[in-house]
Amino acid sequence: MTGAALLPEFDHEMANTRKTLERVPDDRLDFTPHEKSMSLLRLAAHLANIPSWAHITLGGTEFDLSGPQERLPLTNRAAILAHFDRERDTARAAIEKATADDLAAPWTLKAGAHVVFTQPRAGVLRTFVMNHMIHHRAQLGVYLRLLDIPVPAVYGPSADEQ
Repeated sequence: MTGAALLPEFDHEMANTRKTLERVPDDRLDFTPHEKSMSLLRLAAHLANIPSWAHITLGGTEFDLSGPQERLPLTNRAAILAHFDRERDTARAAIEKATADDLAAPWTLKAGAHVVFTQPRAGVLRTFVMNHMIHHRAQLGVYLRLLDIPVPAVYGPSADEQ
C-alpha cells in the first residue's frame, strides 16, 4: 500500500472535520460541558492540530510526548480553520508521496523512557491520526448539540441535516 491508497479516507475525514469546525461559535469558546472536559476552544484547537501528526509520523521514526508542547495561539474560529487547512494540506502532501516502505516502517510514540506504542506508520496514520480525529470530532458534535448549534451530517443525516 502507498500513501495514495489512504487519500480517499483521509480526504473524507478531513472534509467532515472541517464541516464540524465551521460550526464552532466564537462567542462560546469558553464553554465546558463538565469540569473534567476541555473547553470548546481547546477541543477545537486540538482537533485542528491533529492533521499535523501525519507529517510528524511520516517525517521521523518517533515522537516523545515529554518534550515541550506548543500551545497554539488559536483564539477564534477563523484562526482554527486556517490552522486546520494548513495542517491538512501539509499532511495530505506527505501522505500522497509516502511509499509502501515508508508506510511499513515502524514508528514509536514515547513519553520519556516509556514506549506508549510502536506500529507501522500506516497503522499510526489510521489510529493515531484519523481515528483520533474522529473521536474528538464526535466530542465536538456533543458540544454543539449542548449549545443548540446544528450538528452537521457526517456519515449520513444528522438530526439537524437530512
